[in-house]
Amino acid sequence: MADLLPAYLIVGADELKRDAAVRRLRSHVPADMADFNLDELDGASLEEPGQLISSAQTMPFCADFRLVIVNGAGELAKPVSEAVVSYLADPNPQCVLCLVAEKLAKNTRLYKAVAKVGPHSVIDCAPLKRWELPPYVVKLAQKRGLSMDNAAAQELVERVGESTVALDNQIATLAQLVGDAGRITLADVEANVAQIAEVSPWAFADAVCERNAPRAMEMLNLMKAPSLVFLHSVLVARLRELICAKSLDARGAASGLARELGRQSWQVKNHVRWSRAFGEEELVELLGQAAVCERALKGSQDSEAAFARFVLAMASPNAAR
Repeated sequence: MADLLPAYLIVGADELKRDAAVRRLRSHVPADMADFNLDELDGASLEEPGQLISSAQTMPFCADFRLVIVNGAGELAKPVSEAVVSYLADPNPQCVLCLVAEKLAKNTRLYKAVAKVGPHSVIDCAPLKRWELPPYVVKLAQKRGLSMDNAAAQELVERVGESTVALDNQIATLAQLVGDAGRITLADVEANVAQIAEVSPWAFADAVCERNAPRAMEMLNLMKAPSLVFLHSVLVARLRELICAKSLDARGAASGLARELGRQSWQVKNHVRWSRAFGEEELVELLGQAAVCERALKGSQDSEAAFARFVLAMASPNAAR
């Protein structure tokens, strides 16, 4: 086990990353010796440190090392956690202790103890940001020998959510459906993947800015008791951002949009493209319709219909003209 450390902490909310990291460690254990040299424990059920420490101190049988995996390490009882900290001060050189946790604060004694073991003892499995998921989904498809464009990947994320395990499972299912075609299209996703993720206001606003009225209305209908006042405020903010984007684009200064809006570049990466689908007068007119919609939301029994009309005006090309 010359290339392995005596302990690792695999920590983060990305379950697929955690599973992959654990599989890499498992692969070092000969399959025919796994019964003797692989021990897997549930951290949440360990009330006393004896079983865990005894397993870690056990010498390997007919192998170079022994692997002890502790799932739910973030839920270890205080006595067990403290025993692990003491153990890591002088660990068994022929055992690899693998602690797996969805969350474990960096200021805890356990985290610090594992971090001291070596420069790569903490394996970060933090989840990807939502905007990073579509390219990641494309790579998941490529690993299965399939091509997938960004539009299809984006739609899959919107429908499935941010769980990398769920996304990978859906890619596997789609791979079987497309067969020899070798490509997963937007139509494949729309026809075969159900909407299971909660629709976010920002994804809804993206669909409106894309001027994809059918998708925008579908997402609105899928939301569970949304605050129309809040959604209205999100769309009005987008309108103002699009006006700014269009103005800068006309002056050849679109590269400064993020700075002008006080946003990160990734947060406005589509704004210029979106703004080009609107006329200048149309954007101004839509602001007027937004004011009409706001009055209806605050004092009309027809608020849902008023909001739907505003959404359709903004999401349908040339609707506001």
